[in-house]
Parts: sequence; C-alpha cells; structure tokens
Amino acid sequence: MKKINRDFKVRDFHQAKWNEPIIFELHNPGHRGIEVPLASEALKKEAGDVYATIPQGMRRQKAPALPCVSQARVLRHFLRITQEVIGADLNVEIGQGTCTMKYSPKINERLARSPKMSELHPLQDERSVQGILEIMYKTDLLLREICGMDRVSFQPQSGSQALMTMASLIRAKVEHDGKGEQKDEIITTLFSHPSAAASAIVKGFKVRTVGPREDGYPDFEQLKALVNERTAGFICANPEDTGLYNGEIKKFTELVHSVGGYCAYDQANANGLFGITRARDAGFDMCFFNLHKSFSTPHGCGGPGTGAVGVSKDFADFLPAPVVDFDGEKYFLNDELPHSIGKVRVYQGTPQVVLKAYAWMRALGAEGLYEVAKIASLNNNYLYKRILELRGTSVPFDSGEQRVEQARYSFQKLFDETGVSTEDVQRRMCDFGLHYWTSHHPYVVPQPFTLEPTEFTSKEDIDEYADAIAQIVEEAYTNPEIVKSAPHNSSAHRNDESPFDDPKQWAISWRSYQKKFED
Repeated sequence: MKKINRDFKVRDFHQAKWNEPIIFELHNPGHRGIEVPLASEALKKEAGDVYATIPQGMRRQKAPALPCVSQARVLRHFLRITQEVIGADLNVEIGQGTCTMKYSPKINERLARSPKMSELHPLQDERSVQGILEIMYKTDLLLREICGMDRVSFQPQSGSQALMTMASLIRAKVEHDGKGEQKDEIITTLFSHPSAAASAIVKGFKVRTVGPREDGYPDFEQLKALVNERTAGFICANPEDTGLYNGEIKKFTELVHSVGGYCAYDQANANGLFGITRARDAGFDMCFFNLHKSFSTPHGCGGPGTGAVGVSKDFADFLPAPVVDFDGEKYFLNDELPHSIGKVRVYQGTPQVVLKAYAWMRALGAEGLYEVAKIASLNNNYLYKRILELRGTSVPFDSGEQRVEQARYSFQKLFDETGVSTEDVQRRMCDFGLHYWTSHHPYVVPQPFTLEPTEFTSKEDIDEYADAIAQIVEEAYTNPEIVKSAPHNSSAHRNDESPFDDPKQWAISWRSYQKKFED
C-alpha cells in the first residue's frame, strides 16, 4: 500500500461560499414544504375546544409570520449553510477544543437521536420515562464521585447559566442564614470566566477581583485584603484561562469559609483534572461541569448544553427543583426541596446531553477518565512547545510551570514587528479550514490567542494545526498583506468590528433587525 504523503505544511483548502439569504428572505407566498392535514371529526370530538383552555392573553391576535418556502428550497438552504461552517467533524479543532468543540463519539450521537429520546415529551407521565430518569439519576451519582459533591442538578443549560445558578444558591443561602443585607460581596479572579462576575452582579452582589502574581497564579495576599465580614462567596475557575492550576486553592477556600462565605468552583473545562483533583477536596461548597465540554457532548454554537451543578448537602435543598430521585422501585421527579431557588430553565434541561455524557463516562470508566486528563495535558504541553518556537509569540507568566489543558498566548511581538494582529491571524486561519480563538473581551493579555487541544487530538493533528500558524507567522514577516487582507479561501468575510462595541447596532434576530433598521 502506498504511504500517504504527510509532509504538507497546511491543507489545500477552499470553502464553499453561497451568499445564501436568510430563510425569511426566501419567503414566497403560496410555497410550502408539506401540507398538514386537518384534524378528523372524531379527533375534534375527542379533544373538544382546545383553544378554550388557552388564556386569552396568551392567544395570538394574528398568525405567526413564518416564511413560505418549498421543501426543496429549504433543503438547499440548510445544506448550503452547512458547507459554510467548520467544526470538529470537518477540521482539526484545537482553536477552542476543550471549550466548545470536543469530539463526540458517533455512537453517543446515535443514542441521543433514537426515537426513544427524540420523541420524549417533558410532560409525559413519569411511569413512561423511567429509562431517561434512570440515566439522569445514575449520571448524578457518577458526577458526585468525580467532584465529591452530594447532589447534582441538570437544569442549567450552559456554563454561564450554571454560574448564575451558583450565584443564586449563594444569595439564597446567605438570606436563609439571616445575613442577606450584610453579605453583599462576591470575590472572583481576573482570569476566571467573565460570567462569574456578571452572574454575581445580576444577583445583586458587589464584585471584588483578585489579580495574578507575577507567576500568573491568583494572589493570595490580595484575597486576604478583600475578604471581610461582607464576603458572601468566592467563585473561581481552576485552572484559570491561563491553563495554570492553583495548587494552593485550599488556602483560598479556607480563608473565605473563615468569615462565613461560600465557595463555588467553575469546572466547565475539567479535561485535565479527571481522577486528579475534586472540588470537595479543594474545599468548595459547589461546582459545575459543562457536560458539553469535558464530557464529549459538543456545545454546538451556543446549545444544546448542560451546565451540571453539584452541591454539598448544605445546599441540596436549595437546588433548582425538581431533581431526580429513586425510592428503590421507581425513579421520580422530586419537587419537595424546601428552600429551592426555583427553576433556572424549563423542565429538566437537555436529557440528550446527559445521555451522551453518561455513555461517555461508562465507556471510559475511572481509569479511562484519568487517561483523558493525562493525554489532554500532554497534548497541550506539546502544542505549547511548538507555539513558543515561533517568532513573535510569547505566553504571559512564563515561569516554566506546566499548563494543564490550554494556554493563552500573545502575538504582541508579532504585531509590533509586522502590524499583523491576532484578529488578522484568526481570519487567515479560516483559509486553512481551521478555527482560532482569541480571548474574552476586554483583552487582558495583549494580542491574545487561546488554544485548547483535547485528549482525542493526535500528534499528527496538532502538528498540522501548529504548521498552519507557523506558515501565517512566516507570511506576517515576509508578505503581511496576505494576512491582513484574509480570508481568501473561506466563506467568511471581513466585518466592521465597531458595531460589536455599540449595543444599539446589535440585532440578535431577524425580527429584531426589522424593528431596529427597517421600520
């Protein structure tokens, strides 16, 4: 068999570009994909006047403005759009691998798409959904082992919603303790996810931020200066977005506990921690995992997801209700949580995501999960070495410490020497069919880029990704205009970035756009 040539630097790539209108612009009165049959007389008689059961205030005054499009046109529309995207099934996904686009075994996807799952209805009688309730209950038990907590809720849809849930739990607990007015401050760290601070503010807390020491680790002395009788809680990620794991985290949680505060752990990305450390062992009262990151289920551009929140027994009665319980004979939804913060999302979250995470954990077992952590860290540190060999790159807080599962690099030197920015590099990476993530705004690290290989990424894939960045760096020094004018081969195009700083110019939906700019 002839050996395939793997000596290429970057893949020869050109993406389809359709300039496809949005579905509402394809509206053509009278066109339709299917014709829904009218209900039979027998069914009408059996069902009765269903509209009478809908409160008057919830009834539409006119039909929804849905687009009329033929079936063939709908198919072409969505297939064309799929050709204009990149993802874990199409390209080497390192640009945000552990965060958003981790590979999901296809057997798990098939399980989740089974009619036994896809045709479930959240209002079915519990007796008819014993299977998925059992899966959710057993996934709860597995996560308890992994994080050391006593109870898990699957209601939060995302990491940000999980952070909001944890901030809500802290708010409810301090008020239950009779200290709601006194304890009005939450402490977080600079390189924790911005949603930690945002969630605390939404729940009415003042936010205090601990910055890094010169070596990049959170400054314990700063924490000591901030902790006081007003401290309600401490919310942080570990490792933070720098990829550095704070081995002194127990000191932080003990200090917060000493003034009656509570500690919440952002473990959205636990790729490098399985079998190595647990939230409970680090002194946390609660934590969350993004099942759509660490546990194989891909996030899918904002959803579906599950930010599973685990809590100690002191917070178990405060969790969103219902939770899934087992009485020895049947599984059931338990609404009897006396101090519940109420629902944070309708029904029970996304059971398909829980199913995929359960299948992934059961397939790997405890030893397999530990292997995931080792390989993810190995992959990241190999990529770390490759990137820092490139001209114009650096990494903040380079004290020689190992990065766990990701790293935030800087192209500031490249920018100073060539005028090529990290956003230029991002657009040029699209020409090779690769995704590249910069950082959360505002940029704390100058000209940042954050790379996140996962455990399934092979050395060959890492080399292909690093080779693409190496070629772009070479172009930046020899022909910078090809980078600055990118993308050339992608469906993407150059956007005016100024509207992103002005909410008045945002339109998050077609109808929002019409209201803002067409009326």
